[in-house]
Amino acid sequence: MFKSSRWWLIRNVSKLLTSGMHHVEFADFWMGDQFCSLVFTLSNLYFVACVYATGIDPGWHRCTSGPGPRWGIAFLLGSLPLLVRLVQSVKRYADSGLVTHLINGGKYGSGILYYLFYFLWRAEGGSRGPIFVLWCILGTNYSLYAGAWDLLMDWSLLRPHAHYPLLRPNILYSNHIPFYYFAIVTNILIRFIWVLYIPIDGPNFYLRTFIAGMLEVMRRWQWNFLRLENEHLGNIDQYRVTREVPLPYSYDDANAESDGDDDEDAPSNMHKRTTSRSWRVPTKGPEDDATAAEAGAVDED
Repeated sequence: MFKSSRWWLIRNVSKLLTSGMHHVEFADFWMGDQFCSLVFTLSNLYFVACVYATGIDPGWHRCTSGPGPRWGIAFLLGSLPLLVRLVQSVKRYADSGLVTHLINGGKYGSGILYYLFYFLWRAEGGSRGPIFVLWCILGTNYSLYAGAWDLLMDWSLLRPHAHYPLLRPNILYSNHIPFYYFAIVTNILIRFIWVLYIPIDGPNFYLRTFIAGMLEVMRRWQWNFLRLENEHLGNIDQYRVTREVPLPYSYDDANAESDGDDDEDAPSNMHKRTTSRSWRVPTKGPEDDATAAEAGAVDED
């Protein structure tokens, strides 16, 4: 990466550690969402450090998050991005007063509970007791919660009266319509990837966690395309992205009068555009202002 890109990455990652102390912008919560898909990587940082410190020997399993007292460290490392996003959501609610941000924060809160009981279940050796049942219930809740938010809020899909069923009226990747349907199906399936841990027989548990972690990274990769597309469309609707400000008239500087001229002369210096590329400023009422404000504020994962 270029030097400026490296500094941008370092600066935005550093801001995640001070979430709640500053205004949350798109780059802040977008970066936080990327780390939410790295639970497998972050939770294994302790395992890597432990193995390097003690050496690879037949007793290396003592460094895992399985049976033993070390599961809490893996849980704290893995759930840290979810905690950061929860704090960011509460901060956005405090700044804007929109309850939608609290609802989004509830998604990350349910994710923290899900991972808590997941690591507890791992610490018990994968038994089929009450903790296993609670983990399955919380996993189902988190998958439905997050999956619905992906489709309805982050991607703004499943809109009625769209030209393409189950999509939205405005599409940027119009030459790749099948990709949208592929993303919908795979996003939902990978959100439920935790069911891979349930069967007693089958591949090694460590292999399953690796597969689940890789699939989650791939899910986030395709999620980024539609999330950024939706953000760009929202910026266009709110005139936050435009090459020129649309005006109902053009101003002729050559015929401009001095500041002391009468106001009656001012209209002679302004004439309406009559070309086919003319712009018209839409008239907004109070209800439109409220709708635009809410649409502009609700733009997070």
